[in-house]
Amino acid sequence: MTLTPRKLNTYTMFKLPAAYLCGVRTKHIDNEKCVVGVTFKWINQNPFKSMFWAVQGMAAEFSTGALMISKIQESGKRISMLVISNNATFTKKATGKIKFTCNDGKAIDEVLKKAIETGEGQTLWMQSVGVNEDGGVVSTFNFEWSVKVKS
Repeated sequence: MTLTPRKLNTYTMFKLPAAYLCGVRTKHIDNEKCVVGVTFKWINQNPFKSMFWAVQGMAAEFSTGALMISKIQESGKRISMLVISNNATFTKKATGKIKFTCNDGKAIDEVLKKAIETGEGQTLWMQSVGVNEDGGVVSTFNFEWSVKVKS
């Protein structure tokens, strides 16, 4: 089954309702990248008149996770995935429409291939960059994913 933005947004509504209510929506997914958008609104604000950092984190993580899920489905193997570490940098207030983009599709291919060949767990750092409507970077998130073939 090919993942589409519509399927991912339906998944979010039922399995990640907090993200859905805060406006996290998949805009694009292909073999190499995933773009997830979120718009600054009353429900996702912080006291400083910008988007709460955790909402940005949900959108950023989903851009990496959706790409990982897509690649795992493509492999045809039963593979578990888990975020084991993360960090973030915030460079300006997140207001308006923010798009988080992860471009790590090729890196996922390599780590999944190694996990399948060796049968051992592997880790991979993935990055998602949040950009506002003017093209300015508002935040950068890094997530360390662990993957392991299920026996």
